[in-house]
Amino acid sequence: MDARELRGLEIAAKERLRYSKSHGWTVPSQSGLGSYNVRQNVPESLGLRCTCPDFETRGRACKHIFAVEIVRKRENPDGSVLTETVRVTYTQDWTAYNAAQTEEKERFLPMLRDLCSLIENPPQGKGRPRMPMSDMAFAAVHRVYAGLSARRFDTDVREDKANGLTEADPHFNTVLRYLRSPEMTPALRQLVEISALPLKEVETDFAVDSTGFSTSRFVRWYDHKWGKERVRQEWVKLHAMTGVRTNIVTAVELSGAYSNDTLYFRPTLATTVENFDIRDVTADKAYCSKKNMQAVEDAGGTPYIPFRGHIPAFTAVQPSLPGTMSIFYKMQHLFAYQRDTFLAHYHKRSNVETVFSMIKRKFGDSVRSKSEVGQMNEVLCKVIAHNLCVLIACIHEIGLETPAFGVS
Repeated sequence: MDARELRGLEIAAKERLRYSKSHGWTVPSQSGLGSYNVRQNVPESLGLRCTCPDFETRGRACKHIFAVEIVRKRENPDGSVLTETVRVTYTQDWTAYNAAQTEEKERFLPMLRDLCSLIENPPQGKGRPRMPMSDMAFAAVHRVYAGLSARRFDTDVREDKANGLTEADPHFNTVLRYLRSPEMTPALRQLVEISALPLKEVETDFAVDSTGFSTSRFVRWYDHKWGKERVRQEWVKLHAMTGVRTNIVTAVELSGAYSNDTLYFRPTLATTVENFDIRDVTADKAYCSKKNMQAVEDAGGTPYIPFRGHIPAFTAVQPSLPGTMSIFYKMQHLFAYQRDTFLAHYHKRSNVETVFSMIKRKFGDSVRSKSEVGQMNEVLCKVIAHNLCVLIACIHEIGLETPAFGVS
């Protein structure tokens, strides 16, 4: 494979080539300046021709022609381009769905009580008696599930104690104080992981992405360049790995609004690997790196992450035998030559977007807390509530036994 073929492979792997009957193939320039047209010669026995200076000077196949030939073979084995409009439909077991929705609230609170009972309450020392951490976690998650403010939720707090779901009847300010406590964060993170364990035997394919939850905090500053005041709303970022079959959240990380997504890929993967067997892991191109792909392979899985434009294609220093290539170059080879196979796996990534939509539509896309810790803990409560709702749906849809997290 000469240099022009290698560049053609790189173009086919990274760029989108467009075809029309009137203009032929439109191939973007690697320099980023304009594009070139590749057409069929007349007669066809003369092959393809390109409008680039290299073809006009040499009269032989250039990198753009090689890219077109690769794409044509990838689209259809015989070299033709087949376009077909297919209406995608998804099946829904409405009987199971309706049963899960109508029983959700009845099952949710006992299941949440059993889950929160696993939290270890810190020992009581000198000073003011502490509230049980398990009761405070229960109240925080229940409030998110109910979608009420702390004051309007006070009636539910009293009812939970009267029904034997909690031991304490805390004041609404106490619930808010515990919600913004840093000691609550590791307890809630633990509940996220434990709540996903009942689906350990079901989930083998996972997807990772991030989303933001808006807050009531705003940042104001004066822009001297444009001579006016600007306002920006603050938001908290959730990084999550989810199972693509049931939409359960297996691991979470929280960060500021402008953090780099790829930094949280390996931590969420490591947490998931502790509890699940990994087969496929999908993510968008923001997570594309050799270290991330190698981490997936080390965990026994296969990464399906598309490649970004600045990543080089195969080079002469890479081993020629596929068995000796790193996972990064193996996946790049699959991405370039077997795009349909790659996309069939990568399509599972859309499920993580479904998870974020489920959480926001059901529990809101914003947080009420004013403090940074409280905002992150509130997002964790949304994830816990989502996981419990997923488990209730799985009881009806896949025959999952009712989880018994703790002692009822």
